[in-house]
Amino acid sequence: MLFKRIDHVAIHVSDIDRSISFYRNNFGCDKYFEHTAGSGFRIAYLRVGDTVLELVNSPEDRMSGFHFCFETCDLDAAIKKLKACGVKCVTEPYETVARSPREKGWRRTVFEGPDGEQIELRG
Repeated sequence: MLFKRIDHVAIHVSDIDRSISFYRNNFGCDKYFEHTAGSGFRIAYLRVGDTVLELVNSPEDRMSGFHFCFETCDLDAAIKKLKACGVKCVTEPYETVARSPREKGWRRTVFEGPDGEQIELRG
């Protein structure tokens, strides 16, 4: 099996601190990692059980909506397969920051779904 599980679901928020507080206070989510991406995006990862919710705040509000992410056991094979099937690659693979020790050395890439949704792959 090429894909292991859905790694996380992300939503884009206007006020990340307000959203962290909302999900913590109302749903019991714990923030376990936060960083600012090179492009100025502030990103917080919340966990409830083994489910991850990613909150993304862009200072320029360049993104809207949501994306979801598959964890893959072989990122290169997954990329090759999707490209061979004609799935549009939006972001070529690059190294990503590790949210936990097991993710050290992981890369990420983004493909586009049939309705323009973003499908991230990590592994």
